[in-house]
Amino acid sequence: MKNQTDKIKTIIIDDEPKARILLKGLIEEFCENLEVVAECHDLPSGVKAIHKYKPDLIFLDIEMPGHSGLELLDFFEEEKLSFSIIFTTAYNQYAIRAFKLSAVDYLLKPISPDDLINAVSLFEKKTKPYSFQSMEFVRENLTEQNKRIAIPTTSGFIFISLSDILLFKADNNYTEVITIHQEKHLASRTLKNFEDALSGNPLFFRCHKSYMINTELISHYVKSDGGYIILKNKQSIPISPEKVNDLMKLNIVIKR
Repeated sequence: MKNQTDKIKTIIIDDEPKARILLKGLIEEFCENLEVVAECHDLPSGVKAIHKYKPDLIFLDIEMPGHSGLELLDFFEEEKLSFSIIFTTAYNQYAIRAFKLSAVDYLLKPISPDDLINAVSLFEKKTKPYSFQSMEFVRENLTEQNKRIAIPTTSGFIFISLSDILLFKADNNYTEVITIHQEKHLASRTLKNFEDALSGNPLFFRCHKSYMINTELISHYVKSDGGYIILKNKQSIPISPEKVNDLMKLNIVIKR
């Protein structure tokens, strides 16, 4: 960790001059522990600045002429990676879900002071720099494949195929992710966070305040005893009354 007297060396990489000016202004006003050591208009100049200043944090735009921001880590060896990244983007909501699936930090333009403060706060709590795997997941999920998800744990990340997930189970501010192989991973994210990340993906259904299940692994719905769902592994999952109509739209077999 940095000493209290140290500034967090920061680089902004964005092809829009106005965006760089606005972000630097916000940083100077609301993040006094950050020091912007360089502003770069494209990826090549950003790479040079990183080698020169060895920053702790980079605010990285994705859509830039010549090189995408997603190519940044192509210029570095993994073992020499010593900085973290916060993406700045004007992407649409589909792409925002891709960022959430990849468990990366991002700021949606136009950037608000509160969002900036929160993003920097999350960065300061991290004990590890960025990872090549995270960048690859962003690339994969932005190509509309959305086949895997990054599960943040207390020790790092676990990357799991969505089709291998049986269910998500809320555990206070954490979520237990259970696979079809009955592997259990405790994720340091709420169930609502996973629900938002998977919004629009028909593979998952939030059936209860404590459960989100894989729709392809539903066996049938039982109407008796208040109603519940049976998964293909014979596991019973509760369903909230207000969710029953949504379940019926999935053409689930009903048993009494």
